[in-house]
Amino acid sequence: MDILIIHQNFPGQYKHLAPALVARGDRVVALTLRVDKPGQWQGVQILPYRLGRGNGQNVHPWLVDFETKLIRADACHAAACTLRDQGFSPDIILAHPGWGESMFLKDVWPEARLGLYCELYHEYSDPHVDFDPEFPSREGPREMLRLRMKNLNNRLHFEIGDAGTSPTRFQADTFPDAFRDRIEVIHDGIDTDLVTPDPEARLEVTGGTVLTRDDEVITFINRNLEPYRGYHVFMRALPEILRTRPRAHVVMLGGNEVSYGARAPQGKTWKQIFIDEVRGQIPDADWARVHFLGRVPYERFLSLIRVSRAHVYLTYPFVLSWSLLESMSAEAAILASDTAPVREAITDGETGLLVDFFDRAGLVARLNDLLDDAALRARLGAAARAHVVQTYDLRSHCLPRQLDWVDRLARMTPRPALV
Repeated sequence: MDILIIHQNFPGQYKHLAPALVARGDRVVALTLRVDKPGQWQGVQILPYRLGRGNGQNVHPWLVDFETKLIRADACHAAACTLRDQGFSPDIILAHPGWGESMFLKDVWPEARLGLYCELYHEYSDPHVDFDPEFPSREGPREMLRLRMKNLNNRLHFEIGDAGTSPTRFQADTFPDAFRDRIEVIHDGIDTDLVTPDPEARLEVTGGTVLTRDDEVITFINRNLEPYRGYHVFMRALPEILRTRPRAHVVMLGGNEVSYGARAPQGKTWKQIFIDEVRGQIPDADWARVHFLGRVPYERFLSLIRVSRAHVYLTYPFVLSWSLLESMSAEAAILASDTAPVREAITDGETGLLVDFFDRAGLVARLNDLLDDAALRARLGAAARAHVVQTYDLRSHCLPRQLDWVDRLARMTPRPALV
């Protein structure tokens, strides 16, 4: 088959699927903003497309998000027309529609089947809106109207999308029933052959300190350090964690930007805001045991989760992080927030421990329980890895299901583009 993949940051969620399609004999082409010139990646032909314009001035704030997606869709449409005129006609288009790029591709190839990666539908309901009272929705009672506009991209794609996948039930179930019926829950997959425990793991942190499995290492990992991932909750618990664990090292991964939710006030970062809030409560000697590593290469990330004695993961009711499942695959003992996406992956007392997202005292208490009980950590870590291998393993479970889904997509009658 001829397959076109659309992803702003290719390969993104197609990291494993795209090479697997090539390996079985499919021709795979990817359109992306990520590259400057045509190239090859694991047999995939990668082609760039270029934005023709920026956002307009004085656009209604609720429309800025959609305008950005429309600009990308327009540019991607132009690149697709060039591909079509060169003779390329995909049987299947696989797209992450989150940036809008694939909005007009059925107009270019009406006979192609469009398979969507359905990451999230923005719901106006408990617990999706105002889960954290400290950071209320920006529009108050009008938030429902803003979210309706934000979902325009989802709705336009589902008019033309033939089928979809979501990595978790939680994410799939955010979509309205009319869309949900076309979505299959298939996780991207965890490479459990690669992400394994390693008793010899070593990690160098700030000051040249080298941490191993013999050290009491508490880990906290996000793409960016921000409230959506409970950074503020963890930081406010940090003074008590350091006081009660005098030998512990706390190692945090995450950038200074914002992946989800509101941006920090002008000129500030969430990371520094909450450092400033708690720093005065922490003696210098204790602060020396806190290590912010920023963003790191994947091998360094693996070293971190392999030396972790207790991994803390907090999140709003939102997209589940790969890092949680990878930490489980490395047999880390997990303490996580008792929120819906987490409960899908962790059973309290069996594959990890859960605590109320806002309960700082409970977080410290359960963390101490975990760190004081080596047998409990070993049991939870082994069960966590076994669960990930059984449910989320890339090669034995997720990738075969993804390939089967692609083949079933190819047999569908394509939905037409609508005027």
